[in-house]
Amino acid sequence: MFATNSVENTYKEPLPGEEIVISGIAGKFPNSDNVEELKNNLMNKVDVISDDDRRWKLDHPDIPQRTGKIYGVRKFDAQFFHIPCYEAHMMDPMSRLLLERAYEAVIDAGINPKQLRGSRTGVFVGTCCSESEVNWFFDKPKETHFGLAYYKNMQANRISYYLGLTGPSHCLDSACNSSLVALECAYQSLINDRCDNALVGGSQLCLHPYMSLQFSRLGILSPDGRSKVFDVNANGYARSEAISVVYLQKAKNAKRIYGTLVYGRSNCDGFKEQGITFPSSKMQSQLLQECYDHCNLSPNNLSYLECHGTGTTVGDPEEISAIETSICKKRTDPLLIGSVKSNLGHSEGGSGLTQVAKLIIAMETGIIPPNLHYTRPQESSKAIIDGKLKVVTEPTPWNGGYAGISSFGFGGVNCHLILKHNPKNKIKNGAPSDNLPRLVTVSGRTEESVKVFLDDIEKHSALNVDIEYINLIHSVYSENILDHLYRGFTIVGSENSECTIKEIENYLETPRPIWFVFSGIGSQWPGMGIYYVNACIKIKIIVFYFNTFFICFINFK
Repeated sequence: MFATNSVENTYKEPLPGEEIVISGIAGKFPNSDNVEELKNNLMNKVDVISDDDRRWKLDHPDIPQRTGKIYGVRKFDAQFFHIPCYEAHMMDPMSRLLLERAYEAVIDAGINPKQLRGSRTGVFVGTCCSESEVNWFFDKPKETHFGLAYYKNMQANRISYYLGLTGPSHCLDSACNSSLVALECAYQSLINDRCDNALVGGSQLCLHPYMSLQFSRLGILSPDGRSKVFDVNANGYARSEAISVVYLQKAKNAKRIYGTLVYGRSNCDGFKEQGITFPSSKMQSQLLQECYDHCNLSPNNLSYLECHGTGTTVGDPEEISAIETSICKKRTDPLLIGSVKSNLGHSEGGSGLTQVAKLIIAMETGIIPPNLHYTRPQESSKAIIDGKLKVVTEPTPWNGGYAGISSFGFGGVNCHLILKHNPKNKIKNGAPSDNLPRLVTVSGRTEESVKVFLDDIEKHSALNVDIEYINLIHSVYSENILDHLYRGFTIVGSENSECTIKEIENYLETPRPIWFVFSGIGSQWPGMGIYYVNACIKIKIIVFYFNTFFICFINFK
C-alpha cells in the first residue's frame, strides 16, 4: 500500500431531523461568569486581561503579569454533587469546574438531568496541561484519593459518573486546539451512531507561573499581555483561562437550537524541516479545501470565519496564507474574519469552545463581536491588505448563514468546523394567541439562584411571553431536581396584571396536601357557573369531562 493525497468523500447529507445541533452551552471565561456576561464584554470591547495577583505573587522579568482569569476557582458545592469534601479537595480544579458547567449546559438545553441517566450520552473533554500537578507531586499527599486527582480522564469520566451516562467518555489532548478536536470527535461519534447525545468540554486554568515562564522563553507570549491578532505590532499572546461545555444532539430531539454542526475535520502537519511547533500553511490549506469540498459547500457561502489567530508573528501570516489559497480564490467578496483571542487571550486547551461561544453569541444576536488591538495588518498578510479578508473591528451586523472555526495545536494538529446559523423563525415572536396568565415554576440550590432565574423570566416576558421559552423551562422543572433546596414561581402573560406575582420558599421535601378553598363570602350569584361555561370554551370542555367522569364514578359505586 502506498500513501496518496486523495481522500475518499464519505460525507452524506443528513436527513431532516438528523442534523447535529448545539442545544445547550455553559461556561466561565475571563471576568465573565457565564455566556451572557461574555456577550456584554465582547460587544462592549472590554479588555478582560488583568495584572492582579489572583493566581500568583511573583515579580519575574520574563513572566508577563497580564493574564485572563476566571472567578471562583476555589468554590465548589461538593455536597450537591455527592462528593466527599476530602475527595473534592484533591480534585483538579478544572474537573470541579467542568462538572458544574456540564450540569448547567444540560439545563440550558431544556433537559432535566435525571432524564439523561442511563442514556447513550458521550462525554468528550479537550484539555492539555494541568498546572495543579505541582501540588500533587511536590506536596506530601495527605488523602487517600491522591491517586485519582491528577489523571485527566477524570475530567470526562466524573461527568459520566455523576449524570449516569453510558456513552463514550474520554479526554483529548492536542494542545491548543484540544477542545475543538473534542467537538469534532463528538460530531463524528454522533453521525456514526456511537452515541445519541454528547457533552463536549474544554478546560484551561493558569495556576502556576513557571508554565508561563516556559512559554515566555519560547518566544510566544506577548510581553505586554495583549494579543494583537493580525496586527503589524503583534508580538505574541496573553495566556488565559476558560471552562466551557456544549451539549450536542440531533435536531429532531432538541428543544432549543443555537446552531447546526455541518461538518468537521482534522489533520496533522507531519514532519517539517522548521520543527514540530512551526505551523504549516500547506496542511491548513489542505484541511480547509477538504472540508468545503467534502460537504459540497462553496466558500462563497461562508459569511464569517473565526480564526485560530493568536497574535504570534509566525502563526498569523501562515493562517492568513492558508485561508487565501483555499477559500479566497473562489470568493467574489471579502470574507469577514476575527479571533476571540484578541479579546480573551489564548485559553489553549479550552480555546476552541470559546470560539464556539463567540459564534453562538453572533448567531443569537445577529451581531459579530469585534476584535481588539487591531490597527493595520502585517506586511506578510497580503489577503488582508488586498481586501480579500476583512478583520471585524466593530460590532458588525450578520445575516447568518455559514461560519467556519479553525484551531491549531502547537504539535501540528489542525482542526476546522463548519456551523450553520439557526434562523429561529417564530410566529408572532413566540407570543401566545390568548391573554391567559401562565404559571412558571423553577427550583434552585439557593434562594438567590431562584430569584435570579425568576427575574430573568420576568425580563424575558416584559414585552410579550415567549411560549417556546416557557415550555423549555417547564420541560426542565416539571420533575423534581435532586438537592434543589428552594422553589419559586411567577405568573406571566396577563395584560390585566397590575403587579408581578412572585414567591420563593425553602423546600423541605415533604409533600403537602392539596386544599380546595371555597370562600362562601357572597361573591357568587345564581347562574354564575353557566355564564362561565358559555363564555369560555375551555371551561365547557373541562365541565364536560368532569361530568362524564362523575357519572362513571357514580355508576361504579
